[in-house]
Amino acid sequence: MTAFTRSTTGTARFRKLSFTGIAAAGAAAVALTLAPSPAHAAPATSASVTVGVPAAEKADKPKQSKKVYADNLDGWIKEALDIMKAEGIPGTYEGLHRNIMRESSGNPDAQNNWDVNAQNGTPSKGLLQVIQPTFDAYHVEGTPRDLTDPVANITAAANYAADKYGSIDNVDSAY
Repeated sequence: MTAFTRSTTGTARFRKLSFTGIAAAGAAAVALTLAPSPAHAAPATSASVTVGVPAAEKADKPKQSKKVYADNLDGWIKEALDIMKAEGIPGTYEGLHRNIMRESSGNPDAQNNWDVNAQNGTPSKGLLQVIQPTFDAYHVEGTPRDLTDPVANITAAANYAADKYGSIDNVDSAY
């Protein structure tokens, strides 16, 4: 808010506040520009020293258990999203669900035996109807090497879609 006054003291105070505000904003912009992103962080070395909780205290804490997912479409999508996030593969629940429902109606054993891929001996399979060569090329480590495994199928298809279309969210028809 700007206040206009006729007094010399008020004008001087206004100028001082304006300059201070501009200087603070400029310093913040410089700090944001110079702050390293996680991608620019120095890699850890074997000489790194971890400071924190002593080993005795760590032993007393319960180990964190592996996250459990439901063995259904909702669980498969949620597990795939966690893997995708860890691997930097973009996509949302809605984008995956929409494409799965169009491609297989949520059936992990769905197989297309009529399209050109099937006619050439490589039928599309699984939740997102992936062919074996595409699955092999875009398989995400840490998932089974099984084309019809629901989570492996979703993550490989999302990885492929990210490479070709930017994200599975950008796919609105057969891909």
